[in-house]
Amino acid sequence: QVQLVESGGGLVQAGGSLRLSCAASGIIFLIDDMAWYRQAPGKQRELVAAITRGGTTNYADSVKGRSTISRDNAKRTVYLQMNSLKPEDTAVYYCNADIRTTYISGTKSYWGQGTQVTVSS
Repeated sequence: QVQLVESGGGLVQAGGSLRLSCAASGIIFLIDDMAWYRQAPGKQRELVAAITRGGTTNYADSVKGRSTISRDNAKRTVYLQMNSLKPEDTAVYYCNADIRTTYISGTKSYWGQGTQVTVSS
C-alpha cells in the first residue's frame, strides 16, 4: 500500500510563512510528478504547484512568486514553502503523487489526507 502523509499546516498571520511536507511510503518503484492542491470551503480543488521528477516546476498564478515547490527523491518527499501568506490562501492542502509500484505497473495517482492552512488577517 502507498501512503502520502502531509505535515506542516497550521494557523498563521497574514504575511507569515509555512512549509508543508508530504512523505510517500509503502511499496514504491518510482515517483513521477508530485504536486500540491488546495481546496477552500465551497470551492473546487485547484492546483497550487507541481514538480516533475527532474525538478521542472509549475505554479498557479495566485501563488507564483510567493511559493516554492521542491522535492527530495531519496526521501520520497515533496515540500511547499509558502511566504507572504494571505487570508485567501486559507484551504485544505493536499499532496498528490503519480507513483509506479512495480517495474511493470502503470502510474497511479495517489492523494494525501490533507492538511489545514489558515491565514488570519
